[in-house]
Amino acid sequence: MDRMACVSLPALPLQLLLRRHPEWVACPVAVAAEDRPQGLICYVNTAARKAGVRPGLRYAAGCSLAADLRAGVIPSVEIDEAVEAVAEQLRRFTPEVEPSTEEPGVFWLNGIGLTRLYRSYEAWARLIAADLNDVGFRATVVVGFTRFGTYAMAKAQDGTVVFDNPADERAAARQVRLEHLKLDPDLRDTLVKLSVTTVGAFLALPAGGLLTRFGPAAYRLHRMASGELWTPLQPRKLQEPIRQRLVLDDPETDATRLLFHLKGLLHPLLKALVVRGETLVWLTLRLRLDLSASQAGGNGPACASHADRWREEHVCPAAPTLDPVQILDLVRLRLDAIELPAGVIEMELMAAGIPAPAEQYRLTCLCRHGRQVVERPRRDLEAANRALARIRATFGDEAVGRVRLADGHLPEASFRWEPLEQGLGIEGWRLEVKPGTRKQALGTAKRSLVRRIFAKPIPLRLPPGSHLHGPYIISGGWWGRDLSACEHAQAETHRDYYFAETRRGELLWVYYDLNRRYWFLHGTVE
Repeated sequence: MDRMACVSLPALPLQLLLRRHPEWVACPVAVAAEDRPQGLICYVNTAARKAGVRPGLRYAAGCSLAADLRAGVIPSVEIDEAVEAVAEQLRRFTPEVEPSTEEPGVFWLNGIGLTRLYRSYEAWARLIAADLNDVGFRATVVVGFTRFGTYAMAKAQDGTVVFDNPADERAAARQVRLEHLKLDPDLRDTLVKLSVTTVGAFLALPAGGLLTRFGPAAYRLHRMASGELWTPLQPRKLQEPIRQRLVLDDPETDATRLLFHLKGLLHPLLKALVVRGETLVWLTLRLRLDLSASQAGGNGPACASHADRWREEHVCPAAPTLDPVQILDLVRLRLDAIELPAGVIEMELMAAGIPAPAEQYRLTCLCRHGRQVVERPRRDLEAANRALARIRATFGDEAVGRVRLADGHLPEASFRWEPLEQGLGIEGWRLEVKPGTRKQALGTAKRSLVRRIFAKPIPLRLPPGSHLHGPYIISGGWWGRDLSACEHAQAETHRDYYFAETRRGELLWVYYDLNRRYWFLHGTVE
C-alpha cells in the first residue's frame, strides 16, 4: 500500500523570525503583515499567546496587551526561499517532495520504495525530523496513507507519528480539533458556535448543506477530509543549476575582453531563467586562472591548489531582474575592482533565480527581437536601486547604508547608520521593534516632515516676519539634576522646536535653547 509523509514546520514565518533574532526566544514575539501600527498580526509564539495576543489583531493592539512584544515582518520572498531550501533538504530522504501552495511550511513526501533504504518508517521519520532540527527548524513528521490524514495529524501533533494501517490514521484524524487546521476564522468561529470542533463532527455535517451555507471552501475541506477529493502527489521537479562555461584558447587578462566573453554567456543564461519563469537574484562568476606561467617563472606557489586556481566573484542586482544591461554593468564594475594574479583560461557563470512575480511580467516583456520594453514610473525606485548596486559592486557592500531609528531622546541621537542590505522600496524590509519603542513601527514616511537634518545645529537669527508653528518641547538630562552645577549644565537639555515659515516660503526646523537662550537651525523641510 502506498505510503506518504507530511512534514509540518509550524508557523514557518515565526520560526524564520526567531532564527533571525534568537535573543527573542523567551519574549512575546509576533509576525506582522506590514511595518506599521495597523499591520495585522499573522503569527504569535506561546509567550505572546499567553499575554493575550492573537493572530488577526493589529500590531498596536498587540503592544497594548504585551508591552515587551517583539515584532517583525517576514517578506514573501524570504518565505519562498526557506520553503525551497527545506524542500531541497527533504529530497535527501525521498526524490519526490511536494510543498504546499496554500500553507508555507507543509510538505508531502512520497514514501514508496524506501523500505530498502531505511529499516522502518519510524526510523525514516526520525531522521527527517532530526535533520530539520539540526538546521534550526521545529518539525513534525507523520507517516500515513492519505494526504489529509497525515496533514491533520501533523498540524495537531508534535514529534513523529507513524500509522500502520489506514483505519488508525482515519480514526486519529477525526479527533483533530478544527482550530489546528488552516480555516477561515469566520467559518471556524461559526462552527464552534454550532459545537462543531473536531474533524469527525465536521464530517458528520451534510456536504450539500456546507456548500450552500458556508461556500466552496468549506465544501472542499469536507470532501478532502472524507476522501472524496483525492489528488495524487505532485512533487516539484528537480531543477538543474543554470550555468554557462567557456574555455579560452589563451590566457586573458584584459577586463574588457573578459566582459565581452561573459556577455556571450549571459544571454543564454537569462533565456534559461525565462523558460523557467524565474528572474535572476544572484550571479556567480568563476574564473579559472592560469598559474602555470607564474609557477614556471618562480613567482607563484610550487603547486597551486584547486581553490587558488579558481577565483569566485558574486554579483547581486538591486532587485530580481532579467535586464542584461544592468547585470553586465555590475559585472564590469566587479571586474574593474579586482586584480587577477594571472590570466583567465576558463570562465563559468551560474545564476540563482526566483519565480518571477506577476508584477515583473506586467512591467517587463520581451519583444520578438529579444529587446526589453519597460514601463517606468515617474519616481523610479528601480533606477535608484541600480545606482546603489553599482556603488556596492565598485566599493563593497559597506559603502551603502541607511538610517535606522534608535532609542534616543534628542533628534540627533534618534537614528544611526547601518548597511543597506536590500534595495529601496523592495519587499523585504525587516521590522525590528524593540520593547518600549512603538514609535519605530510608526509610518515614518508620513511622520517625519524634516527631510534634512544638520549634523550640528547652526546658530540662527530668525528672519524677521517668520511665522512659527509650535512649540514642540524636547527635554533631556533632567535626571541628572542631582549632579554638580557643571555636570548639570552639560547634561540637561530643554529645546522648544518650531517650524518657521519665512517670507521667502522656506520652511525651517528650528529650536530655542532655554539654557543657551539662543535660536538654532536644526534642519530644513523640502
